[in-house]
Amino acid sequence: MASLPVGYAAMLEQFPPAEAVELAAYAESRGFSGVMASDHFQPWVPAQGQSSFVWAVLAAVAERTGGDFGPGVTAPTFRWHPAMVAQASATLAAMHPGRHWLGIGSGEALNEHIAGQYWPEAPERINRMFEAVELISKLFQGSRAGRDVKHAGPHFRMESTRLWTMPDVPPPVLVATAGPVTARRAGRSADGLITVGAPVEKVAGLFARVDEGAREAGRAAPTKVLRLHLSWAPTDEEALAAALREWPNGAMRFPRSDIRSPFEFEQLAKLVRPEDFEGRVIVSADPDVHRAAIQRYADLGADRIYLHNVGRNQREWIEVFSRDVLPRLVR
Repeated sequence: MASLPVGYAAMLEQFPPAEAVELAAYAESRGFSGVMASDHFQPWVPAQGQSSFVWAVLAAVAERTGGDFGPGVTAPTFRWHPAMVAQASATLAAMHPGRHWLGIGSGEALNEHIAGQYWPEAPERINRMFEAVELISKLFQGSRAGRDVKHAGPHFRMESTRLWTMPDVPPPVLVATAGPVTARRAGRSADGLITVGAPVEKVAGLFARVDEGAREAGRAAPTKVLRLHLSWAPTDEEALAAALREWPNGAMRFPRSDIRSPFEFEQLAKLVRPEDFEGRVIVSADPDVHRAAIQRYADLGADRIYLHNVGRNQREWIEVFSRDVLPRLVR
């Protein structure tokens, strides 16, 4: 059986940009296949401490590595006009053919409210996201064909223009979602789906819905990408302590899209209990526990999985997983 492509999730909320690039390069040198970098304007909680500009970091990552890379995810809906995201993505794809992909989401108030616009309810945010996908895809296709395009929709306008720097093949556009209805729409209009670790049955349902949407639209089989949050340390106690300190947001079992401040998240984090990580963050000192969990998701049909170890012990974790976990994963 072929080995499973497992990438490194560079969490720019936790590490300064130069260190994040170094860690991404180190992970690739130990067998990780690619890099997913987070697009945040603020960290989730103050303890994470960072939030650098994703496009600058991706450019540096691309120069230091040879695998795939992309933002997982960016929201071209409030801080960004979709045309600007399309230009940034096309430039990276032109510089690094066949390596770059574009992950798009509907956004979180934590990052998007800083532009000072009205923050709408979830249905409008999702509609804005799919209109952004439409605009970006239209711009990629028209620019590749050497013609101007324009757009006038409910949420975005773009006057006649094209991208003058385009790769031979536009980067794939992946939609981030944890909802089945949105997953089906992603299958109908995008190249694939990005989702996060959740109970296996929920992820299986999302994969089924994105496939269903692609079939309905007569599109090629969609790419299925998963980001898994985990906490590994030499002891279970250290692994749990790291999860509670560094990534309590991963255990919050309520909608978070409307929360605007890391300091609000910090207060809510006081409600998080160890059992809340169950099914959301894999917490263990045993590499085989992590391997088995990752393999279960791979068996659902994930094409690529990106791992985020929530602790600060990145190099130690990379060493352990490159030796004891990655070689034993198959698809």
